[in-house]
Amino acid sequence: MENETSQIQNPQPLPNATAVLVLGILSIVTCWCIGIPGLVMGIIAIVLSGKSKTLYNENPANYSEASYKNLNAGRVCAIIGTVLSSIYLSFALIKWIIVGGAILALFSELPWESL
Repeated sequence: MENETSQIQNPQPLPNATAVLVLGILSIVTCWCIGIPGLVMGIIAIVLSGKSKTLYNENPANYSEASYKNLNAGRVCAIIGTVLSSIYLSFALIKWIIVGGAILALFSELPWESL
């Protein structure tokens, strides 16, 4: 009985709440680096937040509300970073395909036999 009251009075932080927040913020910051680092960090943060959110929903009295708020903020940042990174990556791929096609068309019109 004494152990249960001490857990309620001193709730512990959610595991990975800080890591999710940091990865979520970094996913937004690095989404402009071709999109790949932001996409990877955002996906990792979303997976970690899902596991921690499940822990919190099983027994919310054991964990602090501040760490739950940090977890939610990190999850939102991770979702934003993942979306921005995927958009940037898709635009980069389209650009590379168009530029690659233009280069191929340019080289196919050159008179290679005269060289």
